[in-house]
Amino acid sequence: MADAIISLDHVSYAYEENGPEAVRDVSFSVPRGAFYAILGQNGSGKSTLAKLINGLYMPTKGVVTVCGMNTQDEKNTWEIRRKAGMVFQNPDNQLVATIVRDDVAFGLENIGVPTEEMPARIDQALTDVGMLSYAQRAPHNLSGGQKQRVAIAGVLAMRPEAIIFDESTAMLDPQGRKEVLQAVQRLNREQGITVLWITHFMEEAALCEQVYVMHQGRFVLSGSPREVFADAEALREYRLDAPPMARLSQQLKKAGMPLRDGILTTEEMAEEVLRLCK
Repeated sequence: MADAIISLDHVSYAYEENGPEAVRDVSFSVPRGAFYAILGQNGSGKSTLAKLINGLYMPTKGVVTVCGMNTQDEKNTWEIRRKAGMVFQNPDNQLVATIVRDDVAFGLENIGVPTEEMPARIDQALTDVGMLSYAQRAPHNLSGGQKQRVAIAGVLAMRPEAIIFDESTAMLDPQGRKEVLQAVQRLNREQGITVLWITHFMEEAALCEQVYVMHQGRFVLSGSPREVFADAEALREYRLDAPPMARLSQQLKKAGMPLRDGILTTEEMAEEVLRLCK
């Protein structure tokens, strides 16, 4: 793909020499500005794949390219991590300072941003995730969703072209998950930041443009959310289920309610019920 910001070409990875492969012969591309999801159960290889893209792991076989740079070339490592930031599952693992503003500054210091440039970058990044009013707060006093948004701001301040979210809402309550996902959708929509959203929550994947389902280190399904979640039998085979609203829609249709096909979100269900009521 000519305008791919992330590209994997027959990539495999094993944690031990001659050991089983956690990622097996994966090839795919993420175009610039896209919002793609990788879905799968624990142990499917999702997090390993994320670390391969960010250059934390080197492929056993194949080539990973980020912004045109091969991750196996050591001289590219820091530039790759600047251009393709990563937000992990537990925000506490990414928060290192006692004040929110200092935490966002940490990444800028590591990549050598001039001191005089930092205040504007920090303010903008915190504004982008709705956390500017918390700039002088202690991170440990924030909610889980707020902490994760600060972690995202720390990545944003480095002005990445893509962000990889590795199960970044897994430890949050429903409200925190909603806050983080809305902030990320806005960044993708308004700033064109490419997003690779790795999750096991069906309803989150339903909001992405394209979904890849991973199982035992391979991609086994791919397509638009409507295409992937329409194949309920295949999802069950890989120990996954359709999003809650898709399941509810199927149950209501079986009970005789004339709903349209392809309902995936709460908003779509509300619109359809209102249409029927009219």
